[in-house]
Amino acid sequence: MYPDLKGKVAVVTGAGKRTGIGFGIAQGLAACGCRLVVADLGSAGREGGVVAAGSAAEMEAIAAEFKTTHQVEALAVSVDITRSESVAQLADRIREAFGQVDILCNNAGAVFGVPNAVHTYPEADWLRTVDVNLHGAFRVSRALLPLMFGRPGSIVNTASRAGKVPPIFNGAYAVAKAGLIMLTKVMARELAGAGIRVNAVCPGQIRTDMETWRAPLEAGFLNETVETRNRRVLDTIPLNRFGTPEEVGRVVAFLASGASSYMTGQALNITGGQLMEL
Repeated sequence: MYPDLKGKVAVVTGAGKRTGIGFGIAQGLAACGCRLVVADLGSAGREGGVVAAGSAAEMEAIAAEFKTTHQVEALAVSVDITRSESVAQLADRIREAFGQVDILCNNAGAVFGVPNAVHTYPEADWLRTVDVNLHGAFRVSRALLPLMFGRPGSIVNTASRAGKVPPIFNGAYAVAKAGLIMLTKVMARELAGAGIRVNAVCPGQIRTDMETWRAPLEAGFLNETVETRNRRVLDTIPLNRFGTPEEVGRVVAFLASGASSYMTGQALNITGGQLMEL
């Protein structure tokens, strides 16, 4: 799709399960010939109702699939982006395996404590949600940028429509994603001189396991059926359907490639027209 990506080293966090946006991103980059680092928590457990992270076994299977299907090098690495020492270990593994990073996709995300209004939101859940979605991207970027300096590069952060239009009773996630959009702009200004472009994607309703988990939660909170909730959501989307992780992946590949060489500091909506604001 983008031949200039062939051989580039791409790191995608939150890529360890086939039902997530991270897999769609990693798959799209692998199809372009990128060497992939599939990074995720490496634990299949659920905690506090949160959608499971990619397990170590699934991460290894995904890396093996990329090697076979796309004939690219692929490395699976477990990382906890809320722990600086774990992120440092990720950087060390990448340095040993590839020696550089050309593309960084800060995709890992999670939500805790929903549904809750700000005045009832458990403080620990609020802080943890912000830590994963905002501070995690900061930690990973800070640790991997030394492997990017010296050549043109691209960072793509997975923000959200929620970072631009506040959802109800999911404030920590919305605030974190809004912060991630601003972090994207700050990094774009600071890294432009080094030839590293930084952009974000803002997905809306995407068919992932998080969407599957969220639908009955929202339906129950609003005292309606999942079918009614889904119809109501679809009524807000001009294209009248949910998106797919692969569609997000295609936009990320564009942002990683030279086709977007004059773009930096942007936050692109992938919402089927649900959000038409900048």
